[in-house]
Amino acid sequence: MNIDEILNSIDSSSLNIAFGRIKHISTTTITASGLEVAVGDIVRIESVSHAYTVLGMVASIDDTDFTIVPFSFIDGFRIHDKVFLQKDGLSVPCGYGLLGRVVNALGEPIDNNGKILDIESSSNINKVAMSPLERGIIDQKFATGVKSIDSMLTSGKGQKVGIFAGSGVGKSTLMGMIVKGCEAQIKVVALIGERGREIPEFIHYNLGNNLENTVIIAATSDESALMRKYGAFTAMAIAEFFRDKGHDVLLMMDSVTRFAMAQREIGLSTGEPPVSRGYPPSVFALLPQLMERAGNNEKGSITAFFTVLVDGDDMNDPISDQSRSILDGHIVLTRELTEQGFYPPVNLLKSASRVMDKVVTKEHYNDFLKLKRVLSLIKENEVLVRVGAYKQGMDKELDDAMKRKEKLREFLTQSAQDKYEFNEIVSQLRKVLQ
Repeated sequence: MNIDEILNSIDSSSLNIAFGRIKHISTTTITASGLEVAVGDIVRIESVSHAYTVLGMVASIDDTDFTIVPFSFIDGFRIHDKVFLQKDGLSVPCGYGLLGRVVNALGEPIDNNGKILDIESSSNINKVAMSPLERGIIDQKFATGVKSIDSMLTSGKGQKVGIFAGSGVGKSTLMGMIVKGCEAQIKVVALIGERGREIPEFIHYNLGNNLENTVIIAATSDESALMRKYGAFTAMAIAEFFRDKGHDVLLMMDSVTRFAMAQREIGLSTGEPPVSRGYPPSVFALLPQLMERAGNNEKGSITAFFTVLVDGDDMNDPISDQSRSILDGHIVLTRELTEQGFYPPVNLLKSASRVMDKVVTKEHYNDFLKLKRVLSLIKENEVLVRVGAYKQGMDKELDDAMKRKEKLREFLTQSAQDKYEFNEIVSQLRKVLQ
């Protein structure tokens, strides 16, 4: 009898698969023993009595036990229920069939449009960012179709940009304008920790029900912390797949703050100490692990816009401060401009693009510097003008700035439905300064 005959004669149903058992269950975690696992391993938890199965991630290990954070709710599980190790880890299906679809944090369709077809491969969600020396130089512009960004905060292909704003200031509207107006071939939108009603509203109002070349990854606020955390990594893995196919990809994530809050829940539940406004150290380690995966390689690019929900309009809260130090630029939306009916409410004096001088012409950059000087003069003398202390003829440079004020407002405001070509925006900028 040869080896093939021996293997065929074995009844696979009688083989025992190694498993552990649950020892303790808390509100957000499960403690088990009996398996050799590593931190970050994915396990399958099976409830024998209810035939109920969920996935979980190993978050911490001690001598004999390990702690699991589940991807779903843990109602119905009991002591001694079984825990199995997922050998293939956590991966997401990738392919062109994802375009036009809405999926959850595990890459499963949630849009009632049936099974996702045309899947080419599975991509591991947890990856290490590319080596710094493998990154391409950012030397090409990335047009967004938004006048205030393309003229004064020009982005480059492969850049990581933060959109910082308080609640209700206009992040979602600006996100929709960028997704509709940008020049990216593929668009990946991650909605993390959003209210459930905001998902269809974003698709209907902000995207005009047009999901062509767009993938939406949704992990709503009522889902587990692990789903909200891995929703961001799933979006990045999908964007990396399309980048490696040679595409220029836009990755839009809303929001980093809710992603950080999800990790805070996980960290605190596994015993991490809070170090800054309740955030444990793992939050500040996780942000660069996610953000640094964006960028250029020899095949394509991922240009990423991460929204940051500013706590109490405080730009120096821990997540805002940490994000700003990692990103290559920041766009600040202010409530003050919103109250004045100024849309999009981009505060150009508080915003910056760290690559603008490398992706625009010398003439464009000089016009940018001139316009910034004009905006700075208007801001510095705003109080004097309002109280009547400013009189024309006192300062020629200020006189010129005040004459352009209405033209500037007209140039920098834009409705959510409007889209402008990059060259048209540069031409309008030149006219404003003449």
